[in-house]
Amino acid sequence: MTDPIHVTSEIGKLKVVMLHRPGREIENVYPEILHRMLVDDIPYLPIAQKEHDEFAQTLKKNGAEVLYLEDLLADALRDDNIKSEFLDKIIAESGYADGPIRDGLKEYLLSFNTKEMVNEIIAGVRKDKIKTKFKTLAELAEDQDYPFYMDPMPNAYFTRDQQACIGNGITINRMTFKARQRESLFTEYIIKHNERFADKSVEVWRNRYPEGHIEGGDELVLNDHVLAIGISQRTTAKAITELAHSLFEKSNYDTVIAIHIPHNHAMMHLDTVFTMINYDQFTVHPEILKNDGSIDAYILHPAENGEISIEHETNLVNILKKALNKSEIDLIPTGGGDPVIAAREQWNDGSNTLAIAPGVVVTYDRNYVSNEVLRKHGITVNEVSSSELSRGRGGPRCMSCPIVREDI
Repeated sequence: MTDPIHVTSEIGKLKVVMLHRPGREIENVYPEILHRMLVDDIPYLPIAQKEHDEFAQTLKKNGAEVLYLEDLLADALRDDNIKSEFLDKIIAESGYADGPIRDGLKEYLLSFNTKEMVNEIIAGVRKDKIKTKFKTLAELAEDQDYPFYMDPMPNAYFTRDQQACIGNGITINRMTFKARQRESLFTEYIIKHNERFADKSVEVWRNRYPEGHIEGGDELVLNDHVLAIGISQRTTAKAITELAHSLFEKSNYDTVIAIHIPHNHAMMHLDTVFTMINYDQFTVHPEILKNDGSIDAYILHPAENGEISIEHETNLVNILKKALNKSEIDLIPTGGGDPVIAAREQWNDGSNTLAIAPGVVVTYDRNYVSNEVLRKHGITVNEVSSSELSRGRGGPRCMSCPIVREDI
């Protein structure tokens, strides 16, 4: 397998994966800006890092090469001209296209080596760090009480969302909320300028500039020609249609299943309520199904003259049987289907399982009821510690961006 990106399923043995180890960005969050940062709590960084290292080690022990976002980006910015261009863009996307603040930020960031600079950007740049020859930059700011010029990125350890690998290509995503939109600029520069990906004919199925929003937690690669996407709080129907057009035109993908899920923070992405863990087995949070067990889903196929046909379906099991050519589908409910346990464990990402091989998953240890249910359904469960990582409202799938999987 020579392609730098190759993901044709959710369950093929994981060979290469991208993570981000939580850093100082976590400690730059304080209660008054939780909402602004899209977080509900502040993890204790030393324990969060210890848990993340355990997660990474679990993936390595199971045969995966672990790459780190910050290393990939630093390698992509080794050329001084590319680094300067990147800084101009990230500073502009932080709100300073020109002027003394922009100049001060660029001078400050260029004072670091490249790896330290990347970590500083992710951590957030405080006003009291920088001065100009005229006055402190804090005195130039409109909101003098707010401590940051460049906001911290406390969600960066959820590397699933900024991009998603599909087949031999990738989506570089326009994310929904301002707090996370800069993160996919990292992906753009990694794909363009990191030696692992640059000039390797990596298809970008959709870049980060069209208006419609899409996030990787909503993109599930079911096999080499079927993609499932959540119509969610974070992904729009417009973006799904645009991606379908691109895939149908440029790849072997001929089916996109758009699944409507509740638009709320607890179920922000499809993978918080529905994941594929084996050839014919899926986790599902019962609350995404209506009282009669139905769900609204739209099946997209290529039609004549570059058009797309759309069929409305409501039976999730039948949809999956047909798309995957299976006689049976095993939907495994979060918390065993108990309404209290399911809600509690889904809040801590009991449905956010990461398949690392067919029928082999990584989960948070705190979701012990769901984990036992998985085992009763024949799934091999690798539990990782989760007291602090889970405070970010994302699980093992959220924390990982598969880059290469074996075909199934």
